[in-house]
Amino acid sequence: MPVPEYILGLRKQVGHDLLWLPGVNAVVLDDDGRVLLGERSDDGRWSLIAGFLEPGEQPAPGIVREVLEETGVAVRVEGLAAVGSNDVTVYPNGDRAQYLTLTFLCRPESPEAAAALHVADDESLAVGWFAPDDLPENLGRNVRHHLALGLRLAADPAAGAWFAP
Repeated sequence: MPVPEYILGLRKQVGHDLLWLPGVNAVVLDDDGRVLLGERSDDGRWSLIAGFLEPGEQPAPGIVREVLEETGVAVRVEGLAAVGSNDVTVYPNGDRAQYLTLTFLCRPESPEAAAALHVADDESLAVGWFAPDDLPENLGRNVRHHLALGLRLAADPAAGAWFAP
């Protein structure tokens, strides 16, 4: 997975020290209620589509960009499902990062957009639509939690975003 130039620049200054970074992920649901997942190329686990925000990038357009770049699916954001931070991630090269993560509920822009699904970059080994009760076994950490929060918002739009207590 390519590391954004912005992060590479920071790493030149801080080495492997902890970086606090803004991230976004998407619970994308199609018309059949299936969720969009990607099998990550870095660890082989299935996950929600996610990524870094570029400096100055707004979060909702950022997740729309990430989903399109990784899966070829054009989506629209329906709402903010959750705000929270993840545990510290230690990458194989020793880099440490912790993410403030915004989880968005999204839908494909059309049935044709949903059908455009394909591996669109080198961040994924595979991408697919899955019924929430028939998910791959090797889900990435926190995926079920974020997915549940997205499904909660889809079922009850008045529920609003979940915030860590």
